[in-house]
Amino acid sequence: MLAKRLTDFIISASALVVLAPLLIFIAVAIKLDSKGPIIFKQRRVGQNGEFFEIYKFRTMRTGTPDLPTDQMLKLPSPITRVGNFLRKTSLDELPQLFNVLSGQMSLVGPRPALYNQLELTERRKDEGVLKFLPGITGWAQVNGRDELPDEVKVKADKWYCDHWSYWLDLRIIFMTFGAVFSKKGAN
Repeated sequence: MLAKRLTDFIISASALVVLAPLLIFIAVAIKLDSKGPIIFKQRRVGQNGEFFEIYKFRTMRTGTPDLPTDQMLKLPSPITRVGNFLRKTSLDELPQLFNVLSGQMSLVGPRPALYNQLELTERRKDEGVLKFLPGITGWAQVNGRDELPDEVKVKADKWYCDHWSYWLDLRIIFMTFGAVFSKKGAN
């Protein structure tokens, strides 16, 4: 796990340097599109069930309820014009590279649950999934993203934890690009 952490640190630091112009461009686009902060912070469940603040580019109007994405679909769309593009391309996730750099997340691992997704968190705890750092992408994300019900996500997370290897992480990273480009399961 120390080698995984070192790899995460090097890749996230390098990516932040290389992507700096894109990050600045996105920040300006968000500011011009709607009122509110550029970065959205949200309380999530991290390794060992400890809470942390995840960073994302803001894609919704300020004052939107703090709900899982699948429940947001039942409400009138709070997503901004720029936010719609960022979500479809997963560019809203780029600030999570700072979470990886700080050691709160990994590039690959189970996606961190919202603080109020108690049932999902409890299932993950029971299956030993919370022993891993949460990831920007993971096995469940490349096999359905937001379309998967919680019990399927937990099974996918457990499978990842039981079969973790560098090769699996590399495979998931490449599969992530395919999932993002196909936009399948993105909300």
